[in-house]
Amino acid sequence: MFVNDKKSWTGFASIRIICMIAIVVAGLLMQSQAAHARVRLDDICSIQGQKEVKLVGMGLVVGLAGTGDGGNNLPAMRALAAAMKLLNAPVISLDELRNADNVAIVMVEASVPKTGLRRGQKLDCYVSSFMGAESLRGGRLLVTPVETSDVRDSTAVGLASGPIYVEDPNNPLTGRIPGGIVLEEDFVLPFLSDASSHSISLLLDAAHSSFSAASRVAHAINDEFSFETEEADVALPVGPGLIEVRIPEHHRPAVVEFVAQVLDVVVDEPSTQAKVIVNAKSGVVLISGEVVISPVIISHKNLTVEVGAAPGGPTNGPFVPIQDPQSAQTTQLDDLIAALNELRVSTDDIVSIVRELHRSGKLHAAYEEY
Repeated sequence: MFVNDKKSWTGFASIRIICMIAIVVAGLLMQSQAAHARVRLDDICSIQGQKEVKLVGMGLVVGLAGTGDGGNNLPAMRALAAAMKLLNAPVISLDELRNADNVAIVMVEASVPKTGLRRGQKLDCYVSSFMGAESLRGGRLLVTPVETSDVRDSTAVGLASGPIYVEDPNNPLTGRIPGGIVLEEDFVLPFLSDASSHSISLLLDAAHSSFSAASRVAHAINDEFSFETEEADVALPVGPGLIEVRIPEHHRPAVVEFVAQVLDVVVDEPSTQAKVIVNAKSGVVLISGEVVISPVIISHKNLTVEVGAAPGGPTNGPFVPIQDPQSAQTTQLDDLIAALNELRVSTDDIVSIVRELHRSGKLHAAYEEY
């Protein structure tokens, strides 16, 4: 039954307005929740024990078009003479190699990823000239043994060889050999803290390490596994960047799956440390976290800026009061920089102002300048 009266239309309109308000509020709540970044632990953590392993070696590059070290470079010639002796072509005297300008002695470097590799797998490597070569372009690395960087162990763990690709035209003394190293040993990196204690150690990266972050990560892990175990909490924060995670008994037959579940846990992104990084040469000012400034008056050239509730001060020249609406005591650094940019203050002047704020103790953040 349709009733066409004013009262009914008014009620209908009211309901419609209420529904629209509810939709708007719901949208704002969703935006508010989206504003809090959610990250996987795999993006901000690593497992203790998993680390890159550096490999190093020293070898010879041949096939250069007269751009090698040259016959007057004795270290390179001695290395060439030793290589020729191993290949059954002994050299009577180094004087015989005086025209060997197509050979260069190089340093070979590579990194085994923290996930480890097995014997027979290949690895990219980089070669760099450190003597008198002019260019490595067009050269080829002779078979070269590589070792770990541990000076106590000189065992060859791989063999490097192959054509060199110079990636930077402006620096022909460094090149890359894709898949240039064939590993002769396994690199299995342990991730269990102690086989007898059945635990792993999570390491927060430096940008996210703090006592509160470690505590939140531990709570998130405990919440994730609380429904499937009646044991005590599995995660315990023991420092600003370290969380010990005990492996429940029913997960011990499949430790890798348990670690994968832990690293898949999602948490609110830990608040980063308030930090300001200034590159005076390029004029870049990088602000991380909430960087606040105490009340202060800045007078620079023909500009005067009042930050916070600092009373008095000079008022000649352009005057810009900057007040944080949330507090009469502190102001965000990005608000100050935004105001200075609106006034078209030069980048060099902004860098100078930020530098003096740090020196005066009014800038409350870790500060780096280079």
